[in-house]
Amino acid sequence: MENNNEAVYDVRTLGTGKTLVLGLQHLFAMFGATVLVPALTGLNVSTTLLFAGLGTLLFHLITGRKVPAFLGSSFAFLGGYAAIAPMIDGAPNSAMLPYACAGVVVAGLVYLVLAGFFKKFGASKVMRYFPPIVTGPIIICIGLSLAGSAVSNCRSSWLIAVVAILIVVLANIFGKGMVKIVPILLGVVGSYVFAMIVDPAARAHVAETVANASWFGLPIIWENTAMSIFGEGFDGGLLLTSIVTIAPIALAAIVEHIGDMCAISSTVGKNFVADPGLHRTLTGDGLATAVAAIFGAPANTTYGENTGVLALSKVYDPKVVRLAAVFAVILSFCPKFAALIVAMPAATMGGVSLVLYGMISAVGVRNVVENQVDFTKSRNVLIAAMIMGLAVGVSYNGSIVIPVGSITISLSGLAVAALVGIFMNAILPGKDYEFGTNEQGDTSVNFGTRHQ
Repeated sequence: MENNNEAVYDVRTLGTGKTLVLGLQHLFAMFGATVLVPALTGLNVSTTLLFAGLGTLLFHLITGRKVPAFLGSSFAFLGGYAAIAPMIDGAPNSAMLPYACAGVVVAGLVYLVLAGFFKKFGASKVMRYFPPIVTGPIIICIGLSLAGSAVSNCRSSWLIAVVAILIVVLANIFGKGMVKIVPILLGVVGSYVFAMIVDPAARAHVAETVANASWFGLPIIWENTAMSIFGEGFDGGLLLTSIVTIAPIALAAIVEHIGDMCAISSTVGKNFVADPGLHRTLTGDGLATAVAAIFGAPANTTYGENTGVLALSKVYDPKVVRLAAVFAVILSFCPKFAALIVAMPAATMGGVSLVLYGMISAVGVRNVVENQVDFTKSRNVLIAAMIMGLAVGVSYNGSIVIPVGSITISLSGLAVAALVGIFMNAILPGKDYEFGTNEQGDTSVNFGTRHQ
């Protein structure tokens, strides 16, 4: 149901020219965050763009082309990538990335399992196992666990890093219109240009890298694929470690997904939680994530930035988002652009990611605050304390190693915290969380929207 007389639900009324511009606007909104994930993990930029576009189109197909959502790279899984395949001196860990991608494939399948539960049992019965007292602290710890790597990158040039931070902050606080929507992209571009001006070595490196790349080429979909682990040198213990470490992160990402669906529903004026339903949107998101990881791209997630563009433009036709997905696919066939991202100065990446990782933790705090988690109750205090204590403590002291027969499983701090938090919430008495309906009879989910 339309709730805004100025809203546009059929983009055909605007004409081809305006439609193309609106599609490009959605592309720019998702762009900065989506290409930053492969830069931080060592995955291929072109492959990332290809499967962001294809994943979005797959999502729209599964959801009946009703939901105007774009699927870009998820930051929730950065902690998992860092635990399994940390970058080595700024270079990708080519031996470990396929195992990390395999863990993300399983995480995508977790979406499908929960989608089945949502369909069979209903949202209220499923979500009581993943209330804000569990997901909020987990999201907080995802950001905290990554902050160290951001500071490490900043140390290469704090001046360049501070420029990136200032641009992001100023654009976010004082920006208007699209400037406020894409502060991360502006921070990357502004700091990148500043680095080219003040750092001759960085300028030479970028010029050489970009010059050696061609204008057109096929995206690389055979490097770091999840399937490449099955061959000579296959390590079953490492695979299990990756699965146990990364799969639980899907629970936090699923909560973010639900929050995004509620935000889009509120923006557009249609209840997408009910139609096409969370079971369909979760299935679309999960399949897009699994398929992307199979071919060596990051996990996907619905993007809050593009929801901001919907609110800004008041054009709610999903066709515009699908057009942005097509643009992303086209851009993935330009290796010269990918080279430009790969050659990004480490300090630029560090400054932007320092803000970004802090924002992840802030989203976790907001998740707890907005849902009015009662910390006068001992059960809530204990659950939050154990999650944050284990996530940070284990991360700083190495993973927990569990021998299982002839193989060894290593659990990261995030994995241990997620499992313990879910278990404690399930067995401790005094649950005070409800998943119900609002005054208008629509399904309500009180989760803070992502991001990233």
